[in-house]
Amino acid sequence: MEVQGKIKMVGETQTFGSNGFRKREVVVTTEEQYPQHIMVEFVQDKTDLLNNYQVGQNVKVSINLRGREWVNPQGETKYFNSIQGWRIESVQEDASGGGMPPVAPAQAFQPANDLNEEDHDDLPF
Repeated sequence: MEVQGKIKMVGETQTFGSNGFRKREVVVTTEEQYPQHIMVEFVQDKTDLLNNYQVGQNVKVSINLRGREWVNPQGETKYFNSIQGWRIESVQEDASGGGMPPVAPAQAFQPANDLNEEDHDDLPF
């Protein structure tokens, strides 16, 4: 899966526990009718992937959805989801701004020269 948009925030690398677990978060704002601010976490050696990215940059982030089950001391089961990034790449903005491929001008097409008005086809219209 992928998330594409503009970087809103790049967090600092955080280290947890005695085992040295590392995590770094990035927020990507999607560019759609209702923009979403998606927080993606990069863990362990993947935290270094964010070193060359900054706020305002257009990116595409490859992600995995992660889910965990946890039973609290009262015996209630809780579920937690996270979005984990494993690749990030820069995306160039479309210069035309419309997201549509450019349209070729009419002069770029050759006119049909082999038309014969007397040829009839069998189409009913």
